[in-house]
Amino acid sequence: MEERTTEEITTIYTYAGHSVDVINEYANFAAYQSANPYDVLTTEEEWKQKIKDNVTHLEIIKAYKKTDGTTSIWTSEDFTAIDAAITKGKTLYS
Repeated sequence: MEERTTEEITTIYTYAGHSVDVINEYANFAAYQSANPYDVLTTEEEWKQKIKDNVTHLEIIKAYKKTDGTTSIWTSEDFTAIDAAITKGKTLYS
């Protein structure tokens, strides 16, 4: 397997941002609609699973390594929003 290119790493980081957005959207809906936070077609179990899936996605992305298996692919990326979304998401689906 070859090392990921800068463009691939940028794309992965962008995808992480999408998961952050999903978690934050669900959290915002939950704050305003206690019985069914996302929409009338989604059960509480379904939206919790969606949050959990996105948290898992973020944790996997954060753990990406170079081909040596020990060195992170990440260099100067800011993980503040990602870490906050992981924490928030875990609170929401627990």
